[in-house]
Amino acid sequence: MLFTIFCIDKPGMAEKRASVMPAHVEYLNSLSDIKNIMSGPLMDDNMETIVGSLYILEAPDRDAIEDFTSNDPLVAADIWKSVEIRVFNKRVDNRV
Repeated sequence: MLFTIFCIDKPGMAEKRASVMPAHVEYLNSLSDIKNIMSGPLMDDNMETIVGSLYILEAPDRDAIEDFTSNDPLVAADIWKSVEIRVFNKRVDNRV
């Protein structure tokens, strides 16, 4: 199944987020039961400030996604003010 995770940062998290990024990237690279289809930071309209995170992940079930999210170093660092997990039904693939 595909899932999206849409996360919005708490205000003023730029420095804290930057300090946690190496552990976060290592965590993403260590995944075995979950495939990271696409992920990256959400940006402000000027493309200057990170305001959150977006993931599209393939996982066996919601429990795996909730476990993934709860163990993310960004959660341990208390970066996000909100996290929304949704099942994603991919209908179009525009890859060449």
